[in-house]
Amino acid sequence: MAQLRKKHTKSRSLINLRVSSEDRRLIDRAATATGKNRSEFMLNAARFAAEEALLDKVLFRVDAKTYDGLMAYLDEPPSADAGLRTLMRTTPPWQG
Repeated sequence: MAQLRKKHTKSRSLINLRVSSEDRRLIDRAATATGKNRSEFMLNAARFAAEEALLDKVLFRVDAKTYDGLMAYLDEPPSADAGLRTLMRTTPPWQG
């Protein structure tokens, strides 16, 4: 187990941040509230922000024929199969 931990530690990089005392206290409070240490909390928050930023920037480049085919597919009405009928009869969770 110690060998696995040592190997895992080697593959990590160090990131240093300068923060105000106020920000550090806020981060520490949030980390404690979620049962994490400061590093775990900050890494999770940074990863989430990075993934969200990248998901918002995804661009697919396709030729005109592929684009037209995709648009035609999206414009078609959904087939009324049993799964869709069940879904449409289900009360949304926000309506209780």
